[in-house]
Amino acid sequence: MPRFGSVVTAMVTPFGPDGSLDLDAAVTVARHLASTGSDALVVAGTTGEGPVLTDAERIELFRAVVGAVTIPVVASTGTNDTAHSIMLTKEAKASGADGILVVTPYYNRPSAAGLSAHFRAVAAASDLPVVLYDIPVRSGRRIGPGLTLELARDVPSIVAVKDATGDVASAATVVAGSPAGFEVYCGDDSLTLPFVAVGGVGVISVAAHWAGPQFAEMITAHRAGEVERAMLINQRLVGSYRFQSTEDYPNPVPAKAACRVLGLPVGQCRLPNAVAPGSLDEQARAVLSELGRLDAAHQTVA
Repeated sequence: MPRFGSVVTAMVTPFGPDGSLDLDAAVTVARHLASTGSDALVVAGTTGEGPVLTDAERIELFRAVVGAVTIPVVASTGTNDTAHSIMLTKEAKASGADGILVVTPYYNRPSAAGLSAHFRAVAAASDLPVVLYDIPVRSGRRIGPGLTLELARDVPSIVAVKDATGDVASAATVVAGSPAGFEVYCGDDSLTLPFVAVGGVGVISVAAHWAGPQFAEMITAHRAGEVERAMLINQRLVGSYRFQSTEDYPNPVPAKAACRVLGLPVGQCRLPNAVAPGSLDEQARAVLSELGRLDAAHQTVA
């Protein structure tokens, strides 16, 4: 099995009606995910609205989720400030996290040399395993296969990459050239099957909030050589892929709608993500019903 398993859910962060962080609800969501197909959780990442959490909230969230589950918890500690990222990494270590997710520094668009120095400095701040996060659509800068492989070879604690570039050929290059033990996770749910086909170990997923068992079944089927079965499961997930992020309702707005339909107390997103209309919850209900998740929800939500 991969270090953090095959289905890692990028967990939403629950907020109360007044927009405050709801740690009790976070515990409920984390335990629900652990019982419905998630091998590990990423906390305070993109889907977890990390950029709108204060440092104190983020650290409280790390501690609450680590204390709530027995599966690995990967703390998102990357920001566009290296010193800030180092501070959060040290706090993640103190909170008991099992690893850290470090995104490409956004907005300031550093050079390859700057990226390399940033990731090396954050990795040196603790002994936690580091997952690089390459998401150029949000960061404005790509890590790329060359630098990914350089870091994988030079820094033993850099153990994986979450590749949200949409470039399957690049992922195949990293798989082929990386040292033993370095792992490639798909960062785009809709490309999970192609990534697994070229050697990716799994997915860090949004839709696993409601489709964790389906992702696990698809990945397992492909590994067993049951390619047609994996393809059919993927086809069942197409509606989820379409739903989970659009121009009108970007991630994590739809993910929270799906959680609300499941009965999970996640609330709405914080600004700048707008409050979702009731019609989005109805769309979520249709997606979940198609997967058969609504019948199971009454049995699994704690």
